[in-house]
Amino acid sequence: MISGKTTLIAHLGYPTFAFKSPLIYNPWFEKNAIDAVVVPMGVKADDYPEFFRYLFRLTNIRGALVTMPHKVTTCALVDELSPIAIVTGAANAVLLKEDGTLLGDQFDGAGFVRGIQRKGFSPPGKRALVVGSGGVGSAIAASLAGAGVAAIGLFDPNTAASESVAARLREQYRDLEVDIRSNDPAGYDLVVNATPLGMNDDDPLPMDVDRVDPSTYVGEVVMKQEITPFLAAARQKGCPIQVGSDMLFEMIPAYLEFFGFGTATPEELRAVSRVGD
Repeated sequence: MISGKTTLIAHLGYPTFAFKSPLIYNPWFEKNAIDAVVVPMGVKADDYPEFFRYLFRLTNIRGALVTMPHKVTTCALVDELSPIAIVTGAANAVLLKEDGTLLGDQFDGAGFVRGIQRKGFSPPGKRALVVGSGGVGSAIAASLAGAGVAAIGLFDPNTAASESVAARLREQYRDLEVDIRSNDPAGYDLVVNATPLGMNDDDPLPMDVDRVDPSTYVGEVVMKQEITPFLAAARQKGCPIQVGSDMLFEMIPAYLEFFGFGTATPEELRAVSRVGD
């Protein structure tokens, strides 16, 4: 039962958004006897700024999860942004700090990075190529920079998108080497498809897999099918891989830590999740 003392985490999205987060977070809270609850709240874009300000006047609010189309708007409504949120130009989590100020952060890339780390890939000093400079690609690039990679290659058919992300990365991570010239994967320790390519079996591959070294770690963000043609080709070469769906359950522990609820393993979350019930 939700009481006036129950810690609230609002999940803010458009009214038509399918809110599945309570089916993952709330069973975990219940299992661990944590008096907290994630509450889905559908908010129209025009109403969002005013609603956001009133939401954080609640006496038992801890923070918010933010989905499209509110991620960009949120950046202008908080007092502070993390470096990763600055690079991506979007925030998908907001924390009400003890001093009453609001911190916006971005975790779309955290799930990817935590996943490869748990599988044994150590980012510090490595070279990574991220193909796709949209929301998820910029978030992965920023999270990799935050994790200590030495160099990042960015590629997007929209050169302006890559240039914009590269400029923000250089500003936030001054020792980072950034290259936007090519999607050639040769010489990289990690390559990532952060585009929709792979949603359909007849899509072209995001890069030339023949140029990928068998020791290179290969990651994917497409979730429609677990093993996309890109991952299948990489796996055939012997490359270690990470499937797109791994990002989801790897992301949630990062949120839990951000909101001060401790942490969980993806296995623990999957064990209690009611998604699909």
